[in-house]
Amino acid sequence: MMRSMFSGVSGLRTHQTKMDVIAHNISNVNTVGFKSSRVTFNDVFSQTVQGASRANDNTGRGGTNAMQIGLGVNVASIDKNMSTGAAQRTDRALDVMINGDGFFIVSDGSGQFFTRAGAFEVDAAGNLHMNGMRVNGWDIDDDWNIVRDQVSPINLGGFKESSPPEVSTEIRVEGNLNADAVRANGGTPPTHISSISIFDSLGNRWVVEARFELGTSAAGVTEWEVNFGTQAFLNGDRRSTPVTIANPGPVAIEFDDQGRLIPGGGDLTAGSVTLDFGSPNFPTAATIGDGGDIEFDFSFLNQFGSMVTNASFDTRNGAAPGTLEGLSVGSDGIITGRYSNGDMRTLGQIAIATFRNPAGLEAVGNNLFATSPNSGEFNGQGVETSNIMGGVLEMSNVDLSAEFTEMITTQRGFQASSRLITTSDEMLQELVNLRR
Repeated sequence: MMRSMFSGVSGLRTHQTKMDVIAHNISNVNTVGFKSSRVTFNDVFSQTVQGASRANDNTGRGGTNAMQIGLGVNVASIDKNMSTGAAQRTDRALDVMINGDGFFIVSDGSGQFFTRAGAFEVDAAGNLHMNGMRVNGWDIDDDWNIVRDQVSPINLGGFKESSPPEVSTEIRVEGNLNADAVRANGGTPPTHISSISIFDSLGNRWVVEARFELGTSAAGVTEWEVNFGTQAFLNGDRRSTPVTIANPGPVAIEFDDQGRLIPGGGDLTAGSVTLDFGSPNFPTAATIGDGGDIEFDFSFLNQFGSMVTNASFDTRNGAAPGTLEGLSVGSDGIITGRYSNGDMRTLGQIAIATFRNPAGLEAVGNNLFATSPNSGEFNGQGVETSNIMGGVLEMSNVDLSAEFTEMITTQRGFQASSRLITTSDEMLQELVNLRR
């Protein structure tokens, strides 16, 4: 008589456990990167009242099955559902999501942990972190190249906060020179003046003027002469102390009767010419060009009529120092910095950890997991992935419709177990009343 009551008690206990798990799932329906759990039951061992017997040919009796009475229910497992949650677009640069397997690696003073929550931030010291847990990955060397070794906390401060200057070595001349302006000027050869920005090795911008003057024309060839200024001014300010240009030209360039540049005409070789812009008057610690030489590419310059004269100089390389203005994370986890001088540089790479049995990880709170004997160990190196999505967060994978259904069946199971205890009690009461 008492077995049924204890079976009912076990039903209450296990259904309460299941309701606890359901409540935890539902309460975390909006938790970033949360992984839901499910509860499975199994029956408790059974008491054998009579064992099974085989058929006996001598007696002519058939075999009988064992008679067993079950003793209730146990919780068999509480399993984690590690499927990927839906994506929530945030358009925030440091919100990232793994669209597939793997975990972000984070650490503090006590060790490394793993998470699917990619809501990252940068603190005042430049540390990339998630709720104070520092995000791990690969750093860069002095040449801004990623070094994929053991993972370590990513820091975006220090020298990464500024982009070093780049010296100018190549300048492209583009646009148009209009020789028809000769007639408009009453036969006076036209002159066009354009400025050139040249950056030295310290990031100082020096401005030099270039003057285009129409030369002679013969046999379908029109010549222009480019005279570079003999002085360069810091940031174009003529009140500053100028520096002297060592070899200002002039450079002769030629166009055919179709208005196209003749690559080997005049002083050009294959459309370009190298000039010596070095000068002892530049700052002592600074250099300019490649050993003082700067290549001017005239291949993009035309001489068409009925068009304005707008020849200009495009500095193909060279830049002033820049400060870090923004960050972005690529699909491979590479963090790219955007600088005020237009430079883009790699600052590090977020690594991920994979496990043979991710469901074996132990939840330790704060969206973190730790390894367990059944998850497999982390080797400390991490792996690359192409499944990282920037500007997106992974939502909880809790299915509310399934949780509500489970909640109803769990409630009914709990009610039935309580009814079982009540009925067993009433039967015991009837037994006690037999003495009357």
